[in-house]
Amino acid sequence: MAGGNLSRGQALMQLVRAYGIETVFGMPGVHTLEYYRGIADAGMRHVLFRHEQGGGFMADGHARISGKPALCCVITGPGVTNIATAVGNAYADSQPMLVIASTNGSGDLGAGRGRLHEITDQLATIRPLTAHAQTILDGRQIPGAVHRAFSTFASGRPRPCYIELPIDRIAETAEFAVRTSPITGPLAPDAAAVEKAAAIAAGARQPVIIAGGGTIDHGEALRVLAERLGAAVALTIAGKGALPESHPLNCGACLASPLAHALVENADVVIAVGTELSETDIWKDPDFLELKGRLIRIDVDAGNLARDYTPDAALLGDAGLTMTMLAEALPAAGGHPGFTGSGAIADLRRKVMEQLLASPRAARFTAVLDAMRDAIPDDGWLITDATQIAYFANEYWPTSRPRTYTHPNGYCTLGSAMPSAIGAKLGSPGRHGVALTGDAGFLFTASELATAVDEKVGLPIVLWNNDGLGQIRDGMIERDIAPVGVTPGRNPDFGALASAFGARSSRPGSLPELTGIIREAFDADGPTLIEVREDAGFLD
Repeated sequence: MAGGNLSRGQALMQLVRAYGIETVFGMPGVHTLEYYRGIADAGMRHVLFRHEQGGGFMADGHARISGKPALCCVITGPGVTNIATAVGNAYADSQPMLVIASTNGSGDLGAGRGRLHEITDQLATIRPLTAHAQTILDGRQIPGAVHRAFSTFASGRPRPCYIELPIDRIAETAEFAVRTSPITGPLAPDAAAVEKAAAIAAGARQPVIIAGGGTIDHGEALRVLAERLGAAVALTIAGKGALPESHPLNCGACLASPLAHALVENADVVIAVGTELSETDIWKDPDFLELKGRLIRIDVDAGNLARDYTPDAALLGDAGLTMTMLAEALPAAGGHPGFTGSGAIADLRRKVMEQLLASPRAARFTAVLDAMRDAIPDDGWLITDATQIAYFANEYWPTSRPRTYTHPNGYCTLGSAMPSAIGAKLGSPGRHGVALTGDAGFLFTASELATAVDEKVGLPIVLWNNDGLGQIRDGMIERDIAPVGVTPGRNPDFGALASAFGARSSRPGSLPELTGIIREAFDADGPTLIEVREDAGFLD
C-alpha cells in the first residue's frame, strides 16, 4: 500500500512519528516547507531554535538525559553546516540523533550552479559525523533509511543518522506506506567468545573493569560482574552514574589520574566495556596504557574491539547482555576475592581526591559545586560545558544514577550546555536539572535563551564567569606564552542580557543563596540565568 495522497515529506514525518519521535527541533525554511506540512499533520511538537547549532545541541541533550532518539529538521546548505558541530558532539559521545534535511534539486546535485543554499556535495559535508548518511532520490528508499536509523539507535552504537531529500523530490507523492518495521533486540555475543573470556577472567587476582558510556544503562549487569570477580571499576566520564558512588568496588571517574593508570596497568585482567580506550576516556595522552595483564574487550562497535590494543578476548555485543552472559559463565564460587574487602579502592579514591583538591582553584570549585549538588534532587541532572569548573566536576561531582551527569567529552564543544539542557528538560519534563556553563561558552549559544523562554522551560543556568578563556589562558602561562586572545575586552551585562530575552536572572551573594535560587528556578515558568563570578567575595 502506497502513501495515498501524502507527499514524501508528509509521509517521512509520519513515519518517524510512528517510530516514537514526538518532538522536532527545527527552523522552517523555503526548502523544508513540505516537511513542515508533515510535522503539523503528524501532531508532533515543534521546538523552534534560534540557530541550527543550538537546535542540534537540544536534540543531543534530549537524547543524553532521556536515552531516547531526538529529531532535527534543517534546510539545505547553511542549515547542515550550522548543525554539523552539534552532530559531531553527538557522534563523539554516541548519542542517538536523526537529522532530516533538504538538499538542492536532483538535477543540480554536484553541478555548482550557484543555486540557493548550494553545497556541491552536501552529503560529504555531514557523512563523517554520522553512523549513516543518505541522499534519497527514490522515495521507496525512505522506509529503509528510517528503519536503519532506529535500528542503529536501538541495537548498534547509537550515533547520529542523516537523511536528505532533494527539494524537487520532497513534495512528490509518497510511494510507501507509513508503517514501521521490527527493530532487532540487543546484539548477543558469540557463545564461544564468552567462554574464552570467562576462562581468562576466572583466574584473575587483581581484575579491573573500565566502564565506558556503553554501560550507562546497564548498571545492574556491571554490578553483578564486578562483584562476581571482585573487580575494581574505573568509570570513564561518560560512564558516571553506571555504578553507585557508595559501591565498595567503584573507583569513580578517576581515569585522569596517574594513580588510576597504575591500577589499570598493574591489573592481571582488564575488562574494557563500552569504551574506545581513547584519549578522552583514559587521559593518558600521548601514551597508551601499558597493560601488564590480559585484556578483554566488550563493545557493540566491532571497530573498537582491537583498536589501539590487541585483546586476548573480544566480545561483540550489547554491553548489558554481554556482561550478564560473562558473569553467568564464571564459576559460582571460589577463586580469588580480587579487590573485595581489601580497602585498596577506598584508599585509591581518597588519594585521587586529595590530588584533585590540591589544585589551585579547588576550594572555589568545590564550594559552588557542593551548593549546586544540595539543590539538585537525586534523580536530577547536571549538564556541563567546556569550562574549568566542569573539568573539575568531571571527577568531583558525585552521582549514583545513570543519565544524571553529562559533559561534551569527546568533541568538547563550547556552548553546548545551555541548549543541551533545554532539550533535556523538554525530553524529561518530570526531572529537574541544571546547566553549568562558562562565560565564553554561554555566548556561543546565548540566543537559545529565547527558545527556553518560548517553551517556558524551568531551567537554572549557572554561569561561571572568569572573564575569559580560563583554561587556555592558564595553559599559555604554564608554557611561558604571552596570553593572547583569552581575555575579551568586555563581557556583556549578563543580567541585562537575560532580561532582554524575557528570562530571569540572579547574582547570588552567598552559597546558601545559590542553592535557594536554583531550587526556585526549577519551578519557574522560564529559564533563570545565575551568574557566579570566580572572584566573588563569598568564595574566599
